[in-house]
Amino acid sequence: MINNRKIFHCLTAQQFNRPFLEEICDLADVIRKVANSKAGMEFLSSLLNHKRAMLYFVQPSTRTFLSFYSACQILGIKCAEVRDPRTSSEVKGESEEDTVRTFSSYFDLIIMRHFKANFAEKIAHMLDNTNRTVPVINAGSGKDQHPTQALLDVYTLRRSFQHRGGIDGKKIAFVGDLLRGRTNRSLALLLTLFDGVKQYFVAPPQFQIGEDILRYLEKVGVEYEVTYDLKQVLSQVDAIYMTRIQDEWDAEDGTTSEIDIEKYSIKKEDMSLLKPDAVLMHPLPRRQEISPEIDNDPRAVYWRQVRNGMWIRVALIAMIFKLDLYIHDYHIRSY
Repeated sequence: MINNRKIFHCLTAQQFNRPFLEEICDLADVIRKVANSKAGMEFLSSLLNHKRAMLYFVQPSTRTFLSFYSACQILGIKCAEVRDPRTSSEVKGESEEDTVRTFSSYFDLIIMRHFKANFAEKIAHMLDNTNRTVPVINAGSGKDQHPTQALLDVYTLRRSFQHRGGIDGKKIAFVGDLLRGRTNRSLALLLTLFDGVKQYFVAPPQFQIGEDILRYLEKVGVEYEVTYDLKQVLSQVDAIYMTRIQDEWDAEDGTTSEIDIEKYSIKKEDMSLLKPDAVLMHPLPRRQEISPEIDNDPRAVYWRQVRNGMWIRVALIAMIFKLDLYIHDYHIRSY
């Protein structure tokens, strides 16, 4: 999918490499600077005002949907949306594949969020074998992949550690429902591209990280630790990635979310255990796993994650349409 600076579909975290991560983060930083002025925003909004995007979000979403919608607006892309398949011809028995293939006749970009694993990959493969292929961005699929969330998480970590030597060598803990949380799975894979990162997985036994992730970490030689004791880990790590219990999957996989969530939550008094320069992350939405009292702590960066997500998605779309060098040139000439 990636060849030098080229990317067409964005489907899985595994498709990225370290040079691409550095490049897209650099581009996001440049875009933010360009967007600081009226002239810069007018420049950005002129880049793709001849393009149209379909946001096919048949799984509930607020942050990811609005993040992509805003990213498209910044680049001038006109958007349409389907957020309830009951409003489409799927109620008449049309297959999801035919529905999306229809979109490809009208739009230049398809951004999709779906409850089925590998659905975005399946659609991209299907469209690649038609005479009207368009880029597909996976905005979350099943319980396994959320590649653009992983991109924004890496971007947040890079900005948080920019004065501490970057992400290399850091210790990062994942906490919560790690088995069914696609955000931590995708980020765990991306972190293997950085040198000397140790990963901690803190979760109740029934929601511990999947064996497929652990086997992959072993395969690429990444150090990790599986534990059930959050308090023990808090003082050791440089970043904590909190997640909620994904109980929307309970009926499907036959599990139960009736666990003692207190053991996997962080309260204000727990922040004293963290390093002074550690960061606390969360992909949101949150429940009781992070106390709102912590929101104003400078180490709590989850609201920054939200904004970072919009900018990294602007950068991703710009790279898909091969505008990265053009944006860099504008920045050099104007600043």
